[in-house]
This record gives sequence, structure tokens and C-alpha cells, in this order.
Amino acid sequence: MYIVKNALKCIGRSKGRNILIGVIVLVIAISACLGLSIRQAAESAKKETLNTLSVTGTISFDRQSMMIGMTAGGSFDRDSFASMMGSASSLTLEEYQTYAEADTVQDFYYSLSASLNGSENFEPVSSDTAEEDSSSAGSGFGGMMGGMRGMQGDFSIVGYSGESAMTSFLDGTAVITDGTVFAEGTEDYDCIISEELAVFNDLAVGDTVQITNPNSEEEVYELNVVGIYSDSSSNESSFSMFGASSDPANKIYMSYPALQAIVDASEEVAVTETDEETGIETSTEIRGTLAGTYVFADTEAYYQFEEDVRTMGLDDSYTVSSPDLAAYESSLTPLNTLSSMATTFLIVILIIGAIILVVLNIFNVRERKYEIGVLTAMGMKKGKVALQFLTEIFAVTILSVMIGIGIGAVSSVPVTNALLENQVVSQQNEAAQVEQNFGRGDMSSIMGGAGGGSPFGGFFGGNSETSYVTEISSAMNMTVVWQMLGIAVLLTLMAGAVSMLFVMRYEPLKILANRD
Repeated sequence: MYIVKNALKCIGRSKGRNILIGVIVLVIAISACLGLSIRQAAESAKKETLNTLSVTGTISFDRQSMMIGMTAGGSFDRDSFASMMGSASSLTLEEYQTYAEADTVQDFYYSLSASLNGSENFEPVSSDTAEEDSSSAGSGFGGMMGGMRGMQGDFSIVGYSGESAMTSFLDGTAVITDGTVFAEGTEDYDCIISEELAVFNDLAVGDTVQITNPNSEEEVYELNVVGIYSDSSSNESSFSMFGASSDPANKIYMSYPALQAIVDASEEVAVTETDEETGIETSTEIRGTLAGTYVFADTEAYYQFEEDVRTMGLDDSYTVSSPDLAAYESSLTPLNTLSSMATTFLIVILIIGAIILVVLNIFNVRERKYEIGVLTAMGMKKGKVALQFLTEIFAVTILSVMIGIGIGAVSSVPVTNALLENQVVSQQNEAAQVEQNFGRGDMSSIMGGAGGGSPFGGFFGGNSETSYVTEISSAMNMTVVWQMLGIAVLLTLMAGAVSMLFVMRYEPLKILANRD
């Protein structure tokens, strides 16, 4: 108790020096509190996002690995590549359903996509030359795919296994405005079309439309319009370079069994031809692209699913991926960058602050050398004298740190949000600059103000728009408080170690004898 009382008296006698030390510690404490708060905000944002994230996964053919394998020897065989591309396909529905039996899968849904043309009285919304462009582009792809004639249709027809697969309607992006959705699992050729498509062709609920096979115009199918929907994504820019079917307004939705029936019917009447030069067979049949989506309870279930499907026999030529996790990682990029910068800033501040405190404490001990000699001459052990100096430093440090915690708690959220906003803008500008470097123009006009991403992302299966985390609601918690107290103890020990070293070296008689 005597040591504590004497330490407090010494603090009062040397107000100027201790105030200076307190100000330095306060600056360190505020800076450290902000740095730790930003790091904690990043961790909290990750946990909160993961807790609310609906994790989905897909299985797809790993074309990139196939390409690497074929070019590993330094040579490229065009015919082999065409053959490989022709055999590359998605899993069958039976295979998808087999993997859906894994214990980690919470739900499973699937869809079938096909590209078809319209009739003379049913035209796509796009009124440009997309048909010619898509036909020529399709021919190029067709030669490589080797299993179908290269004609891309005007409309993208999507058949859903059920309402759970119609995610755009579940999240509110698409809404039925007239009529109703087709019956789940129906084999009738019932469909729903977009408002733009209905207005463009003067269609209403109850009308019928005709679609044709782009590889064989004589192959015609008649669809019943049972509903009209509004899709907010159709307000975004569409890329006619990929054909009219890439425009969201030209998407037609129906049930999976109905579209599968069209694909099966097309296969029965298909005409097959063989190229004399390459030996590759082409067919007029309508090819459907099957996509299966697995739903998981959390990220751990998703990662376990990757292991499970390999055990269940999934070939290495297929890869398991999650667009949700990819979007989640992208959304946290600015916050993670800011957290990394805050960590570096925190380390620099602590190192500089510790050096300053050590230097100040050295001068403090040297100035009080006579006091040390008197105390030790009176019989106080050197250890207790050193403990008194340590108590003084700790009292000043802990008081400044507590004040710093209070200031940091109030300022951490607005400061973090301000820095995060700048980081997001920087990330968006960087992405826009990259697009401009490739001659794709201003990203704000291409993406309608979207932050980052590529305008080609949606077509190639990527994320065309990244929704960054732009704001945090809390950054301070007990974890940060305990970390700050740990910093206070660390600074005290570092500065106090110097006091103990000097005190132990001093000899009381020499100090008193050599006093000027």
C-alpha cells in the first residue's frame, strides 16, 4: 500500500512530465482503438454475413483444367480439342440427384436452358442486327462443340424444376404482373414472358406464341402464355453482341418437364451430318443445358459436400463451386483491405509509441536518481523502488488508455465508415480503370452504376455486379476493450523494464556521494 500511495504522490509532484506521458499514451490508445475496432468490424461483418448467407453450390465441367492439360506439352491439337469440347457436358439429372443425397445437402433444385427462335409474329425485343451477329458467332462455337449446329436463337427458354429454383421470383427481382405462373411439374407448354416482350409483340395472357428450332425452322412448337412478369434486371444494360437471347427481356420461363419434352421431341426428328474433313458430327437437335443447384445450411456443410461428392464418385474433371461464397468474398474486399491497413498502422503506432515511452522513462529515472539513492539508503529494497516506478507508469498509462477507449468507442464507427467509403470508391475506380484499359468504356454507364465487376460476367457465369460492404453498425466490443487493456500492460512493462534496469544498477552510497 505504501508503494501505491508514494507512487500517486510522485505523480502529483511531477504533473508536467506525467501529463506529457499521458498525452502520448492517449494518442497511442486512440489510434490503437481505431485500428483494433476496424479489425473487429471486419471479423464481425464476416460472421454476420455468413450467418445470413444462403450457401449454394454447383457442379460443372472444369474446362480450364482440361485446357491446361492439353497444352502442358507445348503443343495444341485442334481436332483433339474439338473432340474433348464435344464430349464435355454437364452431369445428367440422375447424377445430380445422386449427389443431392449427401447428408450435407439441405435442398436441391435444377433448371434446363435452351435457345430457340421466334416465328414471324413473335420477335425478340432487340431490334438490331443481333441475329446476324449471333448466327456467325454461333457457327464458330458450333465447330468447336462438335455436337450441334452453331445457330443461337433469339430467345432463352428456361425450364425450372419447381418454384424453389426460380430464385429471381423468390428474391423479388422478378414479379408476376398479370396471370399466374405455370403449374409446377406440368408437361403442358405453358410459359410466362416479360412485360417488354408482351408489349413488343402485343401479347396478353391466354395468347399462344410459336417458337422454332434455330437449326431447323420447320421444327415449330406452340407455347401458351399463362403469365406476364416484370424483371428489374431487364433495366440493366444488355449486351447485344451475344445475341438477343442474352437480353433479360427475351427470357421465357416454363416448367422443366415441358422444356425437356421439347428437347426430347427435337432429338427424335433431328438430322445428323458428318464433316468430311474433321469427322465431327453435327445435329439439328435442340440442346438443353442442365444446371443443378445444391443448398447448404452453412459454409462448413458446403466444404464437406466437396469431399463427399468425391467419395461418391465425382470425377476430377468436374469442379464444385459456390457463386454465393465468391460474391461474399468479393463484397468484403474493401473491408479486408482496410483491416489489413489498420493492422499495419497499429503495429507502426505501437512500435513508435513504445520507443517514445522508453526514452521518456529513461530521462525520468535519470532525473530522479537522487530520490532512488535516498529511498534505498533508508532501507527500501531496490525491487520495491522499481515497483514504485512501475506503478507510476501503470497508473498514468491505464488512465490514458481508458480515456482513449472512451474516445475510440465514440469515433470508431463514423471513422471506420468514412475510411470504408473511401476504400469502396477506390475499389470501384480501380475496376473501372481496368475496364477502360481494355477499351470497354466507362463502367458506370456499362453497369448502370454497379461497383466493380465485368460487363461480361453474367454471360460467362461470373458476378457482373459486386455489392460491397459499405457500412458497419458496430466496431467496439469487449474483445477490443480487453485488447486495449493488454496493450496498456504491454506498454507499461516495456517502459517499466527500463526503470527496473536502471534502479538495479544504481548504488545508493555512490549516488549520494556524487550528488552535485
